[in-house]
Amino acid sequence: MAQTTLNVRIDSDVKKDFDLFCSKVGMNTSVAINMFVRAVLRDKRIPFDVAEETDPFYSESNMNALRRSIAQAENGEVVFKTMKELEVMEL
Repeated sequence: MAQTTLNVRIDSDVKKDFDLFCSKVGMNTSVAINMFVRAVLRDKRIPFDVAEETDPFYSESNMNALRRSIAQAENGEVVFKTMKELEVMEL
């Protein structure tokens, strides 16, 4: 199989750390990159989660609570009180 070169730009400190890691586990950087590429091609996916950091407000549990609240309001299951009315209630 013919070989080719892949050029990648990476922070020099990150490369040093990666080279050291690879050495500690008994391989070089080229072998590690080849393993990554072959895993992607074999599995047809990146072999780890790639996700955008999201606002915790939009978590599934918060969105479910919001949907329940909207449904309650639409069904007339909500009581509206002013702050003054709430203060008078003093539960």
